[in-house]
Amino acid sequence: MPRAWARILAAGFLVATAVVLLRGGEPLPLVAIGVAALLVFAVELWVREGPPPPPGNDVPGREALLDTSVLIDGRIEAVVATGFATHRLVVPEFVLRELQHVADSPDAGRRARGRRGLDVLAALRASPRARLTVVGDDAPAESEVDRKLVALAIARGADLVTTDFNLNKVAAVHGIAVLNLNELAHALRPVVIPGETLTVTIVKEGKEAGQGVGYLDDGTMVVVEQGRAAVGRTLPVVVTSGLQTAAGKMFFAKLAGD
Repeated sequence: MPRAWARILAAGFLVATAVVLLRGGEPLPLVAIGVAALLVFAVELWVREGPPPPPGNDVPGREALLDTSVLIDGRIEAVVATGFATHRLVVPEFVLRELQHVADSPDAGRRARGRRGLDVLAALRASPRARLTVVGDDAPAESEVDRKLVALAIARGADLVTTDFNLNKVAAVHGIAVLNLNELAHALRPVVIPGETLTVTIVKEGKEAGQGVGYLDDGTMVVVEQGRAAVGRTLPVVVTSGLQTAAGKMFFAKLAGD
């Protein structure tokens, strides 16, 4: 029960008790006066603050619609498991239908991605931290799933979770708050500064003469000067500079000791 309503309840009976004690009343009038005072105070509170919230609607946090791309991507399951996701997650029926369509594709690659999305959805449904629901809400005026999501997010006042770059842009234009897991992943990449030593496996040749290319554990590319001859080897390298691109950050380095 909200504190305001509890205070009203207590105040009603205190006032009733005080009135009866002052007037020398009996227990039965005490009850009657207490109920009457409670009703008066409750009506006053109702007018001033509105009705008390129904049970089950006091869960904090906003809603966030999940699109097909974020379910197929799968990282949302790990984000939820950490406890950082505070939204009530919502999957519209039309997203589920699209996911099932992908899982039934004759193309083996698409079929595997669709089934992974269904597995992720099942895991979220089973997770006590996910607070996920599937809703039948639709936007019949829209034919494309992305447009339906935008319309539904506006109608429900919900945020949107996606990895789709284009959907991200369209939703932002409509003033919808977008949680893009790719942007989250980029933000969580470790900070590397020039002069820092990293251990990198050089996996291929670079575009420029003598360069080798390796990757950090999070997928960040490291271009190593004079590293072409070391392809296939794991070596310490010293970071010389960094470059921010549309796809994320990449680093330039040289072999340690050069």
